[in-house]
Amino acid sequence: MARIKLELPAQFNFSTNIPIRIQDLNYGKHVGNDAILSIIHEARIQYLEARSLKELDEAGTGLIMADVAMTYKGESFHGDVLEVEVAAAEHSATGFDLYYRITALRKDTRILIAEAKTGMVCFDYTQRKVTRLPAAWKELLN
Repeated sequence: MARIKLELPAQFNFSTNIPIRIQDLNYGKHVGNDAILSIIHEARIQYLEARSLKELDEAGTGLIMADVAMTYKGESFHGDVLEVEVAAAEHSATGFDLYYRITALRKDTRILIAEAKTGMVCFDYTQRKVTRLPAAWKELLN
């Protein structure tokens, strides 16, 4: 069976720490895949806010997630504080990709938990259609 392979950027220019809550665990007593998707969503919001951008911009350009790919590398548990690194890459006329590297620090050892990529498309929520990536966003995402 073919596996997804993500090629992450060499450098990440943003990171945030997100603690694992009890509700992030599944019946296997580790963080569930649905929680990882929520964790990268939170990291994306923080990444955008650090650049004075929003996923939902009432004045015009917002974002919609067109696709997501995630690869799981290790388990995460309640009590972990995940470091989520974020980098933008591969701009197009209407969007860009965001890459995520998720790690946990346990007993002075950094453990890779997951890697992910989201394809973000610019979307005008008033007109309900895809729109162009603003030039100002390109500058802020670099």
